[in-house]
Amino acid sequence: MTVHFIGAGPGDPELITVRGLRLIRECPVCLYAGSLVPEAIVAAAPTDAHVVDTAPLHLDQIIAEIVAAHEKGQDVARVHSGDPSLYGATAEQMRRLDALGIDYDVVPGVPAFAAAAAALKMELTVPEVAQTVVLTRTSMKASAMPPGEDLETIGRTGATLAIHLSVRNIREIENRLIPLYGADCPAIIAYRVGWPDEQFIHGTLSTIRQKARDGKITRTALILVGPALGASSFRDSALYDAEHAHVLRTGKQ
Repeated sequence: MTVHFIGAGPGDPELITVRGLRLIRECPVCLYAGSLVPEAIVAAAPTDAHVVDTAPLHLDQIIAEIVAAHEKGQDVARVHSGDPSLYGATAEQMRRLDALGIDYDVVPGVPAFAAAAAALKMELTVPEVAQTVVLTRTSMKASAMPPGEDLETIGRTGATLAIHLSVRNIREIENRLIPLYGADCPAIIAYRVGWPDEQFIHGTLSTIRQKARDGKITRTALILVGPALGASSFRDSALYDAEHAHVLRTGKQ
C-alpha cells in the first residue's frame, strides 16, 4: 500500500490537481484535515471508503489509522490543505512512516499565497520593485522561529512577504516591519482564500491592524506585505521586450 500526501489547495474544490482528485477517488481510506479541507473535496472518495476527519486527532492516532490501513493493504489518501510542503506538519508524519517502513508519496497543491495573488490579480514579483517572495510566520503558541528567521532579518531584504499563521500577532508585524518598509507600505490580509466567505482587507502597515480588528479576523488568514502589492509605475519585464534577444527570439531589428 501507499500513503498519498495530497495538497488539496486553499479551499476551492476546483483548485486541486487532477492527480490529487484521482487518488481521493481511488483510495479506500481517506484521512483529511477537516478544519481546513472542505468536505466537498473528500466527498469524491468511494462511497464505501473509510473517511476520517483528523482535526480532533493527535499524531499517534493519525499514524494508528495509517497502520491499520497498511495491515489491510489499503492505500490512503492523506489530504492536507494548500501544499504539503508548507506548514502542513507532514514531515513528522513522513518520519514516522519511514520508521515503520510504510511507503508514501506527495502530490503538490496550490498554496494559499498563490491563490491569494490570483484572486487579487497581482504579480508578487514586479520588475525592479521586488524579485523575491519570502514565505514565513511569526512565533506564537507553536514552535519557535529558528535564529536568523525573525521579521527584522527577513524584512531587510525588502522582499514581498507572505506571513502565515500570524494574524493574531499583527501588532508585532507592524512594529517590526514599519522601520524597514515604512508606515505606508501596502499590506493585505487574505482571509479564507478559496472559501465562499473569502475576504481581502487592503491597508498599509500602519492601518492593517485596526482593519483586522474591525473585521474580527482572528484566524485562517495570510498577511501579504511589500511594495510590489501597490506597484503601478514599473518597467516592463525583459521577457517580452522587443529589444531583448534570447534563445527563442532575436531582438527587434
